[in-house]
Amino acid sequence: MPTTPLLKLGTRRSPLAMAQAYEARSRLCAAHGWEECAVELVPVVASGDKIQDRPLAEIGGKALWTRELDAWLAEGEIDAAVHSLKDVETWRPDSFTLAAILPRADKRDVLIGAATVHALPQGATIGTSAPRRAAQLLHMRPDCRVVTLRGNVATRLAKLAAGEFDATFLAAAGLVRLGETGTGHPLETKDWLPAPAQGAIGIECRTDDQRVRDLLQAIDHAPSRAEAMAERALLAALGGSCHSSIAVVCDHSESMLSMRAVLFSPDGAECVEGAASFAAGDNAGPERLAEDLLARATAGISAHFTGPK
Repeated sequence: MPTTPLLKLGTRRSPLAMAQAYEARSRLCAAHGWEECAVELVPVVASGDKIQDRPLAEIGGKALWTRELDAWLAEGEIDAAVHSLKDVETWRPDSFTLAAILPRADKRDVLIGAATVHALPQGATIGTSAPRRAAQLLHMRPDCRVVTLRGNVATRLAKLAAGEFDATFLAAAGLVRLGETGTGHPLETKDWLPAPAQGAIGIECRTDDQRVRDLLQAIDHAPSRAEAMAERALLAALGGSCHSSIAVVCDHSESMLSMRAVLFSPDGAECVEGAASFAAGDNAGPERLAEDLLARATAGISAHFTGPK
């Protein structure tokens, strides 16, 4: 093996982000017959990890997760960047390409603090900074109170254990990747929908770097790509932002996708839902569903979506 790495993968430094980078490296080495040293992991402390006292929507949105890695990628300090795809902005620079999406993990949210949403105590205080989770909770349980909770998985679990709130939500995929498989109660997607692309790991590289694109292509998982990109296409067609409450799940079966989506007003009082089936890779399917949802949305919902650019 060469003394210098064949690939430099950038990643956030948080424990979950590092676990995702380890998975990406393992899959690359297995696909190409490399030893581990062929792929160097280059961690960075992202802006989103530095600021923990305010919701992301108030301080710059999802760009706070990608800003530093984008700069390194553009400058050639790294060859590719590993992302939790649900945290990547809907519209990305043309100079970057999402060259690989790894096999998608569990799409569900996990509720920690009660067995079900309906089992939460009357007037329970719930910690979350996600507009989707807050609105979906308040739609089902308007008696609950939502307080802002930021931080990595360990921080959130520690605050829950300290009694700062009664319950919280975390992504099942993140818990599994951190070895926390027995934590909380998974919420089935028929009752509680996740975020767009939840559970998917994406790897971006420079669009003009054909060598890296070819290397990453070897670990791209077509069914996971079809699901995640359809969900991101829905988000783009809706014109959603970090302030928008959108829940969606897409399931792949025999080259077809089945999608269900719900839009909420921020307080959860209003919602509109819809479903569609279409061929994998057909972005017109999510666009038609977005058009239908926006046409039926109340003013309290549509005010938080701009429609397609």
